Amino acid sequence: MIVNENSKYYIDAGTTWSKILEIMPCGKRKYNIYKTKEAREFKINYEKTTGHTSDKSAENYENEVVALARGAKIYLQNDFCALDLGSRDAKWVKFKNGKFSDMDWNTSCAAATGATIEMLLKFYDVKIEDLKFTKEKYPVTCGIFGLEKIMDDISCGLCPSVAISKFIHGIAYNAYNFAKNPDKICISGGFCENKCFIDSLQNYCEVLPLGRFVLVDGLTLQQR
Repeated sequence: MIVNENSKYYIDAGTTWSKILEIMPCGKRKYNIYKTKEAREFKINYEKTTGHTSDKSAENYENEVVALARGAKIYLQNDFCALDLGSRDAKWVKFKNGKFSDMDWNTSCAAATGATIEMLLKFYDVKIEDLKFTKEKYPVTCGIFGLEKIMDDISCGLCPSVAISKFIHGIAYNAYNFAKNPDKICISGGFCENKCFIDSLQNYCEVLPLGRFVLVDGLTLQQR
């Protein structure tokens, strides 16, 4: 990464992936994603930071839910439910009539995290494009129990891509219930790029993917 000392940098430092936004002097925005371990090596003074691996005691740190709410407001108007699925947690925020209404944050359940999926894909040598929506789902309540069901079924002859797809459907169902069953969910984070997840979630509600940079966009807004 080439650092321009005249640019302003913002980072959403996740557990496995970091999203970095550079705003150049001309106002142009440049978005990049790096492994968090790699991003830590960059010698950058960030204007604002958020994310699990950020220094939460720093003056320029912003709470993740606040960053999610502000970022979602850039993309959405009035009533919406924005759900961010990260590598290790899930969080959502709801607005009604343009004002904050409700929120929740789950940091203890690994079933709704991208790290588990990445681990499974690597272990079973499955490509994300091989995952297809399946009507069946694992009724998982956490990643550990989900892994147990996947391994048991694969050992009995089930195709790994099918087993992982069933697991992802279970994650989508859990995400829908976690967000209190809204009619529409606006998705933030890496799961936006997981078609199997999006197709699974669409069984329960309307889905609008917002991309991976919602939180880092929210960092650029001044507090009102």
